Amino acid sequence: MFDTLTESFTSAIKKIRFHDDEKALKKALAELKKSLLKADVHHKVVKDLIGTVEIETKKAGIGKDQFLDAMRQALYDLLKTEGKQGFVFAPNPPTVILMTGLQGSGKTTTTGKLALWLKEQKKKKVLIVAADLQRMAAVEQLRQISGQIGVDLYEDESTKDPVEVVKAAMSKAKNSLYDVVLIDTAGRLAIDEELMDELKRVRDAAQPDEIFYVADSLTGQDAVRTAQTFKEKIGIDGVILSKYDGDAKGGVALGIASQVNVPLRFIGAGEKMHDLEIFLPERIVNRLMGLGDIEGLAEKTANVIDEKQAKKLTRKIKKGQFNFNDFLEQMEQMKKLGSMKSLMGMIPGMGNMAKAMKDFDLENSQELKQIKALVNSMTPKERENPDLLNNSRKQRLAKGAGMDQMEVNRILKQFKNAAKMAKKFSGKKGMQDLQNMMSQMQGGGKFPR
Repeated sequence: MFDTLTESFTSAIKKIRFHDDEKALKKALAELKKSLLKADVHHKVVKDLIGTVEIETKKAGIGKDQFLDAMRQALYDLLKTEGKQGFVFAPNPPTVILMTGLQGSGKTTTTGKLALWLKEQKKKKVLIVAADLQRMAAVEQLRQISGQIGVDLYEDESTKDPVEVVKAAMSKAKNSLYDVVLIDTAGRLAIDEELMDELKRVRDAAQPDEIFYVADSLTGQDAVRTAQTFKEKIGIDGVILSKYDGDAKGGVALGIASQVNVPLRFIGAGEKMHDLEIFLPERIVNRLMGLGDIEGLAEKTANVIDEKQAKKLTRKIKKGQFNFNDFLEQMEQMKKLGSMKSLMGMIPGMGNMAKAMKDFDLENSQELKQIKALVNSMTPKERENPDLLNNSRKQRLAKGAGMDQMEVNRILKQFKNAAKMAKKFSGKKGMQDLQNMMSQMQGGGKFPR
């Protein structure tokens, strides 16, 4: 997710090879400055960051570790601003959040992503309110999203007044004991008085605990300027950056909190509904420095993977009993974890691997579609015991899945090899073996020190 920025930092760190080498420090800072400006980080933010890193590195004595520590602290100070971090629940439910943003910023989709995050990660009962009555397709879009993620939606298309909708929704939320209410509001292609007046009326009716502004990453510094205007006009408590996966530069994430003086709370890291990541400065700094986010990864997996099922699966793998039913079940669980690229970025030293996973999509991968077609052509006994698959059965599967027998043989061989590898890595030295293999695949891509 932070590929370009991470490359900039790790490249600069590699320039410092010796102690007290002021020339190397200047070279590292010059390269870092150039890379950050190229990544669309605001020039004032870059100037302040570079200045701080230089002063603190010299103060501690020029060296790689000192430079790294200075950069880590400077980044943390830059990303942290006064205000709440992540999602903060009100003392008395429901917690009411007003979702605001310009039309086309991804506000409605982000509302759905946040609702799913609250439902799955925090186990909360969420109500989405369709208060965008300006855009014709907004309510229908929310209907589809809420149905897809299994979250309740309050809508009333008999009125054109969003204030009426919000008042009725708040009454329902309190009576039905919802934990969180997310109100999707109207947007415009540009900021105008009519939009702001409507948002103020909705805000006053909802009395939200917080107002989130959804900013489109792809608009770069314009995202910062519009966030600033929304803050001045109606007040905002947090920013969510949408479409961050499509922003190759990624620099807007570095400066938005310090420039708007409002904390960045979440980042939309992909197109899927699960692709929303909490933005906590200390964790993000680690990822920017190529150190991953083990804590974030643990949280993600803990809320998706059932502990009993995981233990049961581990026992089966150790005994070499991993079958196609297990495989399909794991694929479904993996989809809930979001994009593979984002997951790899959370594992320390796996930044290079994240790049390779950029376009890998569990749902739309042609390879996985073939495997699913093959598995769906199997009998329950064949799924449980792949060893039953003799030539005549393989011919039947090939016909049922629309493949030739060579493709069926190839997939079955891959599955057997994967099961053997899983068995090998499930042993006592398994994790160490896996790390060694990954390190070799990356050419020993460890974080430079």
